[in-house]
Amino acid sequence: QDRNRTGAGVHALQLCPQVLAEKRSLGSRDGPPHLVVLVPLHTRAVAHDTLRLLQSQDSAVVRVDEGRAGGFALLCPRLKQRWRFVTAQAGDLHAVLDLAKVADSLLFILDPADGWDSAGEHCLSCLFAQGLPSYALAVPGGTDLPPKKRIDARKKLTKAIEKRFPEAKLFPLNTEQESLLLLRQLATQKQRHLAFRDRRAHLLAYAAEFVPSQESDLVGTLKVSGFVRGQTLDVNSLVHIVGHGDFQMSQVDAPPDPLSLNPRVVKGQKRSQDMEVQDDSVNGTDEMEEDVKVLMKADPNKQESLQSEVVPDPMEGEQTWPTEEELQEAEASLKANRRVVKVPKGTSKYQAAWIVDDGEEGNQEDDDDDDGDDDIDDMMEEAVSQEGESSEEEEEPAEEECETMTVSECLRDDQYDEKVEEDGQMLERYKQERMDEMFPDEVDTPRDVPARVRFQKYRGLKSFRTSPWDPKENLPRDYARIFQFQDFSRTRKHLFRQIEKEETEGASVGWYVTLHVCNVPVSVMESFKEGKPLLLFSLLPHEQKMSVLNFLVRRHPSNSEPVRAKEELIFHCGFRRFRASPLFSQHTSADKHKLERFLRPDAALVVTVYAPITFPPASVLLFKQRSNGMHDLIATGSLLSVDPDRIVIKRLVLSGHPFKIFTKTAVVRYMFFNREDVMWFKPVELRTKWGRRGHIKEPLGTHGHMKCHFDGQLKSQDTVLLNLYKRVFPKWTYDPHVPEPVPWVRNDESALLVQEVEME
Repeated sequence: QDRNRTGAGVHALQLCPQVLAEKRSLGSRDGPPHLVVLVPLHTRAVAHDTLRLLQSQDSAVVRVDEGRAGGFALLCPRLKQRWRFVTAQAGDLHAVLDLAKVADSLLFILDPADGWDSAGEHCLSCLFAQGLPSYALAVPGGTDLPPKKRIDARKKLTKAIEKRFPEAKLFPLNTEQESLLLLRQLATQKQRHLAFRDRRAHLLAYAAEFVPSQESDLVGTLKVSGFVRGQTLDVNSLVHIVGHGDFQMSQVDAPPDPLSLNPRVVKGQKRSQDMEVQDDSVNGTDEMEEDVKVLMKADPNKQESLQSEVVPDPMEGEQTWPTEEELQEAEASLKANRRVVKVPKGTSKYQAAWIVDDGEEGNQEDDDDDDGDDDIDDMMEEAVSQEGESSEEEEEPAEEECETMTVSECLRDDQYDEKVEEDGQMLERYKQERMDEMFPDEVDTPRDVPARVRFQKYRGLKSFRTSPWDPKENLPRDYARIFQFQDFSRTRKHLFRQIEKEETEGASVGWYVTLHVCNVPVSVMESFKEGKPLLLFSLLPHEQKMSVLNFLVRRHPSNSEPVRAKEELIFHCGFRRFRASPLFSQHTSADKHKLERFLRPDAALVVTVYAPITFPPASVLLFKQRSNGMHDLIATGSLLSVDPDRIVIKRLVLSGHPFKIFTKTAVVRYMFFNREDVMWFKPVELRTKWGRRGHIKEPLGTHGHMKCHFDGQLKSQDTVLLNLYKRVFPKWTYDPHVPEPVPWVRNDESALLVQEVEME
């Protein structure tokens, strides 16, 4: 035991320097500035007062304003620390989620009386589902209340936050001393890691410049400046601009650090408060050209390609003219497949081809039919043994017997179908009775279209769990456009192992660099000028390619509206967001998964879409856009796998009613409406709601009645079911451009917002 304790202590001592080095590098001279995002959670919680109070530190703190970006940089050479504060626009869901992807700490601004409102609750739900970095709770204001009411309000607020933040501490923010305590908490608290960003280099734009291309002013090179975070940035890799798409880089520069702790550097690059960051970067380009160093340029031989889809060849797999060897093999197979049967004298080859052997007939007919076949064979043997009779005399008895059998069967069908006209009225009654039950996957058999035509793409399975299904069978054309891994888990482990062990050449974490991103639309720069955050994430190998992604999600309790499969939803997956029409299926350990027509609130489901490859872990948020433009959070979860071979099966249940019940047989009606459909679905196994199993024995009449055999006697109130299955695939509706949501409002203002949108 002492030896174990000693080993554990040594291991802990080995981990402490790593944790300590990580904490010291954040916000230091060698690391990126400590990025703090202010998130107001109430309409009365104003971030401007908080920013003004944080700036009012002692003379040792240097402040650098960032213009209309809504934040500032706080430099403290004495403590060798630097912070960057950015304010998320109130109600802008995309801005809050994007800034939380790259933030080191979140500073929630609460109201001293209510804490947060409905919009703040929605924002917290999204942030917790996406992944929450380190955070702190600040409560400015409340000094105008009497001391007793102030204490009561604080107790009430502390009790209210226990559910969301069980171990959080409230920081009042009314004086300079309290702001200093808050800064100390932000600098010393334990950092929480988000897996999807720790394995990728990412950058929050501090300044940007757009250089139009020679061909068009709408597309050009975007020069984005910021601090590298996460991992080393390679110029040959692709970058994803959040909300805009994937792009290539041509060059990485190293301009002077605008937030350096060296006062001389800060003085040389001091900016006016009245000028925007974007304008400063454009105007100051010529002045800093002599100080800019080119770190690296892209190598065309090593640069990642932007190809996201496979271009299928329409001539691939076409039928060609057979070769001589193939013709010889076909002729040999025909000779091998020839069979010898006993036929009467005078029978032609064409007539002999229609004579069925005992083995072939026995697989499809019942015991009574087998006896009839034996009698026919005996008659044929007697006819062969008689040498003196002519072929015409031998054919006449057979024709007479066939006529006699046919007439007797028709007479029996006519007698059986005397009261069929009454079944129509009974059918409508049973339909109304079943409407209240809402049996899953049950559909009504159409009367105007034969069931064998309507359900020709479906098949029966002996067992949904154990019956085989080839994952490469009858694939759609869209599968020719996607990429697939031979072993996705192995590729993922190998890639993450390379990231941890191998050192990548490029811009290290903490460097202030300028990225030259090629072929970027001008709308990206316009969005940055409007004050929206500009984020860049480097892509791992293959993450620009399209495949089939499976997400494991659970319905969010705040939304109860029905969500049907193949309905367009908005996905926030890791650092991406896109629109797609997904499929819903059950989450099981089997090789086949049943399709769910709606997003169920009581179970976790798997969502399947066509989307770019993303290596898990990665969180996912599903939104549904309202008619007024607002986005409702309907489900949250994580990325399960990237697997096009995951089989999603759609089940249809055809139901019938027992008309006459015997010991182990029953006459079932209303499942089919013609004799041919009964014969077509005869091999499929039947089951009942009360657990009986059976099969179709023979059709009765010409209106779909059938004689069925079961493993026990049926009850009169039981229902006979027939299951049919078909593999389904998602629709190719991937769209990387997601419209900006309408800002969330409080409950009492939502009605006014809806009215204004409808009037417009």
